[in-house]
Amino acid sequence: MEQVVGPARPPAPHPRPARRVGVVGAGRVGAVLGAALRDAGHDVVAVSADSPVSRARAAALLPGVAVRPPAAVAEACDVLLLAVPDDALEGLVEVLVTGGSLREGQYVVHTSGRHGLAPLAAATALGTRAVALHPALTFSGTAADLTRLAGCAVGVTAGPGEQRLAADLVADLGGTVVDLAEEHRTLYHAALAHGANHLVTVVAQAREALVAAGVRDPAAVLRPLLEAALDGALGRGDAALTGPVVRGDAGTVAGHRQELARHAPQVLTAYDALAGATLDRVVADGRLDAVRAAGVRRALGAHERQEARR
Repeated sequence: MEQVVGPARPPAPHPRPARRVGVVGAGRVGAVLGAALRDAGHDVVAVSADSPVSRARAAALLPGVAVRPPAAVAEACDVLLLAVPDDALEGLVEVLVTGGSLREGQYVVHTSGRHGLAPLAAATALGTRAVALHPALTFSGTAADLTRLAGCAVGVTAGPGEQRLAADLVADLGGTVVDLAEEHRTLYHAALAHGANHLVTVVAQAREALVAAGVRDPAAVLRPLLEAALDGALGRGDAALTGPVVRGDAGTVAGHRQELARHAPQVLTAYDALAGATLDRVVADGRLDAVRAAGVRRALGAHERQEARR
């Protein structure tokens, strides 16, 4: 019997209107979201792409879509997706407003995690309809991201009149809506950056230290350990903490610092900061008594630093 392979995402539970979508910014996020919306039946009419890398990404993920300047993209669509760096968003909106590229009733959607609707104020003053929509996902900027969007949480900030469109777009992406108040957007984004971006830094540093220790395949050593630690942290929080700080093994912590300083000094600052944060948490929840905690603090050099500040 011939096997039939189904779609990457389940079909929509109810029909949604196809819209003319324009994408400003063919970076890792914009090109992928544009491709996902196109797969869902929307007409992606134009995309802006400045660098050779972004133009190549647009060609790969949005083949046949016209590459045009941001103003032309805005003028050609009903739903404008702005996938640009956080600090560039407000200025871009002001340029589009000043140039007359936006119009009343048009949806303007941005993908910044940090920002809510405030950077779109110049556009909404014209009567456009604003949505902030941020997928909580690390993007590679390749077709692999299209399947990874399935079930992805998407932080949404929108007015009452725009919530239906926001929900439809999230559903078309295969994600789930997480409603965010305007004033909580930066805190939300800080949490994601701290959890994901800093995780990459810590793992990269752990790989470097293992290489310095002569380990030929650090990823093979770290993968089962990190997967178990991540599952534990997501499921049990601080209860999943293990290791020398939790046990109060000050001698082991001192040994770690000595060898890191000798062989991987670039790791030491992060090690001290994170070990200190771990210590504070296990002291607060009562797992480590004051005597052993003081020993760990001395091993971390915290006592000397505190004295120096006095």
